Amino acid sequence: MSEKNRDGSNKSARERLQQQREREKAREKQRRVLIVTAGVVGVLGLAAVVGVIAANSGKDGDSAKAGPVVAPTGSIEGDKPAIPTGRADAPSTLQIWEDFRCPACAQFENVMRDSIHELEATGALKAEYHLATLIDGNMGGGGSLRAANAAACAQDAGKFTPYHDTLYTNQPQETDDAFGNNAKLIELAAKVPGLDTPSFRSCVEEGTHDGWVEKSNEAFQAGGFRGTPSVLLNGESIFPTKDGEQISPENLKKWVAEANKGKKPGTASPSAG
Repeated sequence: MSEKNRDGSNKSARERLQQQREREKAREKQRRVLIVTAGVVGVLGLAAVVGVIAANSGKDGDSAKAGPVVAPTGSIEGDKPAIPTGRADAPSTLQIWEDFRCPACAQFENVMRDSIHELEATGALKAEYHLATLIDGNMGGGGSLRAANAAACAQDAGKFTPYHDTLYTNQPQETDDAFGNNAKLIELAAKVPGLDTPSFRSCVEEGTHDGWVEKSNEAFQAGGFRGTPSVLLNGESIFPTKDGEQISPENLKKWVAEANKGKKPGTASPSAG
């Protein structure tokens, strides 16, 4: 074989080897994407399972110990108590059932909160927060109830949204019942300007809204939900998916825009929360 032919053959072999390596890299990249995707789906599935277990164990809880039902200022009453945010006349409603100890709830909030706040600010969407105590029933402790009561106390002060967000950005591990300590909840209130007042502290320490939180949790138990978070847009479940599409900030905006087509945005003063 001539030198020229050998050079051409070697070049061809190098090209084939390079192409093979590129194909292997592409397959490896695809494999990693599939692993990550499966992991995300696994987390969502685990969250749903935990919710089911907690819901079943929580049904035997003694809500009578929570005392009288004292609703927070401006809350939604009836058989599904909630704290509203956004403009009351917004054309679409996002119902969110959450537990402040729930890791999946924190994941949802930390990813979606900016989009929810943006949609509320434009008058496209209002939200209703239903507070549950599933983790307390499943794992013991009182952090779900104590944090929910503190959030209701923040609603009395017109500071629900910033305090709600602060609780989720500072959420302890699910097995750590740090929110069961009122002092911790008061400490976090200092991160919200104007919230740490004598009236807020008294509300937190006395468990003023414990009975209302228990009523909200009972509504969750009776609602047939799989777990927390349970998220509905105009009554339709959108977590973790809607019509085969994964929930995301972009998809939420798209779904709200579709639901609001031909409707005027809300113009009422934002809810006190």
